[in-house]
Amino acid sequence: MSPNFAGTWKMKSSENFDELLKALGVNAMLRKVACAAASKPHVEIRQDGEQFYIKTSTTVRTTEIKFRVGEEFDEETVDGRKCKSLPVWEAENKIYCKQKLVDGDGPVTFWSREMRGDELILIFGADDVVCTRIYAGQPSEPRRTIWVTLTGPKKRNHPSPVQNHFIHPQTHTHVSFLSKPD
Repeated sequence: MSPNFAGTWKMKSSENFDELLKALGVNAMLRKVACAAASKPHVEIRQDGEQFYIKTSTTVRTTEIKFRVGEEFDEETVDGRKCKSLPVWEAENKIYCKQKLVDGDGPVTFWSREMRGDELILIFGADDVVCTRIYAGQPSEPRRTIWVTLTGPKKRNHPSPVQNHFIHPQTHTHVSFLSKPD
């Protein structure tokens, strides 16, 4: 069983972000802007087993990635270059993702995400330069399902109940509506 990465995370420390951007060839002015903007990112992670959705928001940029562990997906490196990424379980509580540039040359890049107690450790790498960011937050509670039975006029000719399902965007509570034929 994979660990639960789901939740809302706020960065509490960061090491070597400027050095990472230097290794990626980002100029000094853009590094300054990027470091200021990325000083307090807000990270939202949704997880369903091996399937992940990660949204990272800063004051100037929001990135979203969706992936399944073990399957290659399209992504952008920290500096915005298109790449193919392959996430794998490196340990019971750690995902390691190697990135391969789609076009051009550049440093070898990767990221990893690891759960350590109630912290999320994010590591970015470019060749031999490593940036470590530590996040704290409130992991999501276990999934709750709420069933609501709807009744209405006798216009339906459904032979069986109709189920509508959604995830509440703020609480991540799973809500299911069940309409029974009259």
